[in-house]
Parts: sequence; C-alpha cells; structure tokens
Amino acid sequence: MSGQSFFGDMLQTITERGRQLLSLGPAEDGPAAHKKRASLEEICDSLLRGRGEASGMALASLVFDRWSSLSPSQKFDFMTILLRRFGTDEARLSSAVDAYRAAPSPETARILHQAAEPRRQELIRRLNLAPGGVGALVRMRADLLGMLTEHPELHPVDADFSHLFGSWFNRGFLVLKSIDWSTPASVLEKIIRYEAVHEIDDWEELRRRVAPEDRRCFAFFHPRLPEEPLIFVEVALTTTMASTIAELLDGERTPIRAGDATAAVFYSISNCQEGLRGVSFGNFLIKQVAADLQAELPGLATFVTLSPIPGFAAWLDGRRKAEDFEAEELEALVRVDDPTWAADPAAVETLGPILARATARYFLTAKNAQGLPLDAVARFHLGNGARLERINPLGDRSLRGMRGAHGMMVNYLYELSEIEANHEAFFSKGEIAASSSVQRLARPARSAPKGASGPGRKNEKAA
Repeated sequence: MSGQSFFGDMLQTITERGRQLLSLGPAEDGPAAHKKRASLEEICDSLLRGRGEASGMALASLVFDRWSSLSPSQKFDFMTILLRRFGTDEARLSSAVDAYRAAPSPETARILHQAAEPRRQELIRRLNLAPGGVGALVRMRADLLGMLTEHPELHPVDADFSHLFGSWFNRGFLVLKSIDWSTPASVLEKIIRYEAVHEIDDWEELRRRVAPEDRRCFAFFHPRLPEEPLIFVEVALTTTMASTIAELLDGERTPIRAGDATAAVFYSISNCQEGLRGVSFGNFLIKQVAADLQAELPGLATFVTLSPIPGFAAWLDGRRKAEDFEAEELEALVRVDDPTWAADPAAVETLGPILARATARYFLTAKNAQGLPLDAVARFHLGNGARLERINPLGDRSLRGMRGAHGMMVNYLYELSEIEANHEAFFSKGEIAASSSVQRLARPARSAPKGASGPGRKNEKAA
C-alpha cells in the first residue's frame, strides 16, 4: 500500500469515527434526527465552533456531501450565505481598530489582523480537514467562478478562496513530473481531456506527443491531488525554431535523437483545474522545465514557444471597422472573413505581409485597461521575461487557428540570461521585449490614416 493511500484510509477512518461521535451514520442516518435536518449553514456554524479533529473532519465531509447534491440555485444560495453570514465580525474589528489606535504594538496589530479576516476563511481551512478536501474545495470554487458574471457581489467570497489557494498551491508544494507513455492511464486520459491549445483526438495522437525521444511533456502536481495535473506543457525537441504547429504535430515525421536537438519548443501549455484560475503555475513550470532540459541535454541552446494569438481576429475586426488601415489594405482584409482564404496562394501572398504588420502592431500597441498587452498569452510570456521573437503567418491553419487569429502564431524566446531583466522592465516600466524584426514590422510603411495608432502613438485601450 502506498503512503498516499494509507494516509487517505487513515483520514477516512477518523472521519467515520467522527460521524459516530456526532451520531451521524455514513449517510446521515443516525439516531439524532436534528442532525439529519441540520442545514448547511448550521453545519458550517458547528464546524467553526468545534475543536475536535474527528468531529471536524466528519462535519467538513458532511458539507461536501450536501454540496454535491445541491442544484445550481441552491449552490448560489449557499455562496450568498458565505458572503453575508461568514464575513468579518464588524464589532470585533471595530474594537480591534480602537485598541490598535489607542496603543499601537505588535500584539494589537496581530489582534487587528485576526479580527479583519472574514470568518469564511477559517471555514474554508476547516473544510480542508475532510478526506479529499483540497480537491473538493477546488471544485467548489469552480462552481463559484461560474456564478461571478451574473453575481459580481460574490467576488469577496472568491477573493478568500483565491487567497488561501495562493498559499496552499505555493510552488514549494508542487511536484514536477515527466509525462510519458508509461504514465498511468488515468493521468494520460486527463492530459487528453485537459489539452486546451491543440486538441488531442485520440490515444494514438497522444502517443505521438509523449512517446518519441524528441517529444516531452511535464506537469505540476500537488501532493494532495496526486492524480490530478494542475498544469502541463508539451515540448518538441528540434534543430530549428518552429514556425508552424503542423510541422510539430505531423504524424509522418521522422523523430530525431534527443541529443541532436538544439532547441526546445514549448508548443502547448494547458491549465487543468478551473477552480485554480488565477493561481499562477506557468511561470514556474516553464523555467523549471527549461532548467531540467538544459541539465539533461547540454546541447540545447534555444528555448522558445510556438504560441497562439487567440484574441487577434477580434482586435483586427475592431480596427477594420474603425478604418484603421490604408484603403488597399482594408480592401484586401475582406478576404480574411472567409477562413478558407489560406488555400489561395494569391491571397496568402497579399495578406501575409499585411497580417504580419498588424500582428506586430497588436502586440506592441494594443493595451488593456491596466496598461498591459491586450493579449493574455503575451502578458503571460512577457511577464515571465520572454522576448517576442518572431511572427509566423499561417502558423496554425486549423479552423480554430484561422477563426481566432487568421492563422497567425508567434515565437516567444526565453533567453535565460535576459529573463530577469525583461521581467523587471515589463512590470516596472511597461516595456515589451521584442526583437528588431518585430519592431520593424510594427512601423507603418506609409503614413497612417488619421486616428490610427502605432508605436509612438497613444496606446489603444480595450473596449
């Protein structure tokens, strides 16, 4: 028996003992009828008041049992209870504020800090006592995230989940594992399911991505979720900086020896747990994988991505409607509305340069409300310290790639000696590290129409 399963069995035993102490059978069918009728709110109150470990585990487990059977509207009602009934004790906080003002000290500051914490944070900690509590809480937050668009008033509840998850899923707790064809099928099946960038159609396609010597896959796991990847990256070992996804996923290609590779291409990064949205793993993942690969294969000199541009088509459509191009370019861009344009060599010859220039401008000038690059993938890689290295017309000819980005892809280069400097410049000065070729593309070849934005002009803002 593994240590993990032994620990899980032990927790389950303690939980069942707690149920007996509370007169709760495995399905709440014990003799204490008032316990059976207890509402979720009452159970949570009992969990917060209690001090016993066995009873706490039993109550936490009972909360999750009840939660799993709730309808969407009932789950919303419960989250509303967490918002209104399990927030900050305002009287206690007011008293702590007065005490600190009267006599500032480390002790009164500590008391003030404790008083400011919403009660639901401690409730979430105690829910984590249940066997499988980490996974259950992640799934609970996934449900909560689905409510926020229509119910933004629940953001304070989500902030508490996010705050605690940021600590529980700290890089120090994560385990990096290599995924290959010998990995348990239960995990491989999840790699297929969670792939979010380039869909994996079947097991044979998965085998082509993880089995050959020149293909690698790495994932972060949490010790309490040993069979649930949190995030994974797929890597192609090559001799060139890939410009198209087709060359990497070609089922007829001839693999190379890993020792002959000079470049590692990160071509797909997928977050697996919706309930961990906003908890950053990717920056650690790429840097750790790059370091491990370089240690294994000293001949690797280039670490680069082949990345999608999921918001480019929508941005370009907005610029076209604003007539933010030369007249002949606007006329040519009408063709991109039909995703089959890539099959026409004449259209490719005409549109390729126009789209490349527009893509460079998108990355270097289009900003969101916070003054950061509009593109989420760019924010991720540039924030990690990568450099926007190359723009690749028709890098992704799939229907998804054509609709979302008119086939455009980019390479972000992770120059290990420059990562920290690029990272600091991005966050402290808003500087975007870009190669000279990308910068040249972003410069308008002719005078732009009135109101157009380009490098040196006022940044475009997200609508």
